[in-house]
Amino acid sequence: MPYRSTEVLSPGTADKAPLHRVTLTHDQRHLRRKLLHLENEDVVMLDLKEPVMLADGDLLVLEGGGYIEVKAAEEALYEIRPRDRLHLVELAWHLGNRHLPAAIEEGRILIARDPVIRAMLEGLGATVSEVVESFHPLRGAYHGTGGGHHGHGHHHHHG
Repeated sequence: MPYRSTEVLSPGTADKAPLHRVTLTHDQRHLRRKLLHLENEDVVMLDLKEPVMLADGDLLVLEGGGYIEVKAAEEALYEIRPRDRLHLVELAWHLGNRHLPAAIEEGRILIARDPVIRAMLEGLGATVSEVVESFHPLRGAYHGTGGGHHGHGHHHHHG
C-alpha cells in the first residue's frame, strides 16, 4: 500500500525528521496529483487540492503520520553572466518576456538549457556557460492558485 499525502509544509515546520526523501527536477516539482517514487523504492500518492510548485526542503505530510522531504535534483542548466547590473535586468526581461523559468541571483541567471535561447543571450552580450546544479526559478505570476493560470507558459483565457 503506497503512502498518501494531501498536504505540503514549508521547510523547518515539521516536528520530527522526514522518514524518506524524493528527488525531483524543476519540471517534476510542479504538480497536484502524482505517484512519486522515493529513493528507497517506496511510493507516495500526492493528492493536493490545487497545483503547487514544490521547493527544495518542502515536506509532504503523510496520512498516518510522518513526512517525506522534497529535494531539488541537479539539472543541466545555463549560467548566464551579464556585463553589469543593468545588463542583468535587461537579460532577465528578455527571458521573462518568453515566460522561461529563471533563477535570478546577484550577478547571474540560471535557466534550463536551450540552444536557441543561448544564441539569443550571447547575441545580447551575455556570457553563457553550462553548469549542473539544482534549479530554483522564481515563482512567476502564472504559478500558484489564483487567476486561472497554471503550468509553464500555458495561458488559459476565460470569458
